[in-house]
Order: sequence, then structure tokens, then C-alpha cells
Amino acid sequence: MMKNRVATDRLHLWLMLILTFSTGVIDAVGYLGLDRVFTGNMTGNVVLLGMAFAGGSDLPVLRPALALVFFMLGAALAGRVLRKAPEGWSGRTSGTLLAVTVGLTGLAVFVALVDVTAEEILGSITTSVLATVMGIQAATAKRLKVAEITTVVVTSTITGLASDSRLAGGKSPFWARRAAAIALIMAGAVVGAVALKGDLWIGIAVSAVLSAVVTLLGHLRHRRDVRAALTENAGEAALR
Repeated sequence: MMKNRVATDRLHLWLMLILTFSTGVIDAVGYLGLDRVFTGNMTGNVVLLGMAFAGGSDLPVLRPALALVFFMLGAALAGRVLRKAPEGWSGRTSGTLLAVTVGLTGLAVFVALVDVTAEEILGSITTSVLATVMGIQAATAKRLKVAEITTVVVTSTITGLASDSRLAGGKSPFWARRAAAIALIMAGAVVGAVALKGDLWIGIAVSAVLSAVVTLLGHLRHRRDVRAALTENAGEAALR
């Protein structure tokens, strides 16, 4: 039986970090290309809405509100699908991430063919769909329980990095993954901003490809782990 060169937990960490990078791309696309809407970082939308309600000039209201609602809807749908799934990666995990991949791919094609900035309704549909798939992604990452990695927000990661650091008298646990998450979401935002110089759909397509890679690698490892467990159980049964 071929042994895994990379432990499953380590692979899951890497895959969630890839999705963190993807979130940076998507949020740059939403904020810079679709009227200042965060489709992954819901804290940003809540703050935008608060300032807009207080009379902030020229701040968007409809799209951030829709993004917030549809993000929650996506997270709720994923939560229901994953509710009875076993711990770790499962077939349902692959299914929810496949839904993210399909949603992003379909949206990339739609945005490539239709000028979604031409009409308000088209832009709102785009940000709402992006928020839905990001909600699904966030709920899936939460269920996978990779320590310190949510894929959609790094405020708590930054807090942990600083408050647990040696400067604060701590032992800096998880410092490498925390720092990587912060750097990768920033790098993703850079890529998303650069992609906008080409066209709006490019950043969404990049995220779709990354999501597909994560889904495929995670599912293949899941199947390998299942086969290994079955082989081990069969061997133990034969020895009894």
C-alpha cells in the first residue's frame, strides 16, 4: 500500500490556505469591480451598511445587504448538507466544494458574455451569487475544522498571531499558518486587482480553477484514506 507523502491534516491545511488566497481574489473583484461589495468578508459589508445607514455619502446599500443575506443562505445550505457528515473530509465536503466550483465557473462564463456593470440588476445578481458560493465555502471550511483557518476572514487570525506571540509573552502557536493566511489573502487581493485590468471575469475564473483544484485533491485524498482504512480493517479481521 502506497503511503501518503503528506499527512492528511497537513494537506487539508494547504487546501484551506489556497481557498484563503481565492477569497482575496474574489473580494478584490467585488469591491473594486462591483460597487464596493465584499462577497467573502461579511464584516466589511456590515460596516459599510452601518455607515450608509448613518448617512454616509455614496455608500452602497443594496448590494452589501444582498451579499450578507445570500452569504448566510449559502452557509445555511452547506450547514444542512454537512450536518450529518462524519468528522474530517467526506463525500459531502467534496459535494459542497464542487458546488462552489460549479457556481464560480458558471458565473465566470456569465460575466464574460454579459456586461454585468451595464445594469444594476445584473451587478446585484453577480455579487449575490458570489456571496452564496463564498458562504458555502466558509461553512465547509468551518466543518473541516482546520485550526486558525476560516478561508474568508483574517481578523481573528491577526489577533491570535499578535496576542499569542512571544512579544505578548506567549509561545506563538500556529504562527506559520496564521502568517500564511494573512499573506495569502493579501496576495489574492493583489491578483484580483491586477486581473481587473484585463476583465471582470478573469478573477472569478482564477478562483474557480483554485476551487476545482482544492475539490479534486481533497476528494482524491479522501478516497485514498477510505481505501486504506478498509484495507487495514480487513487485515485486522483476518488476524482474528
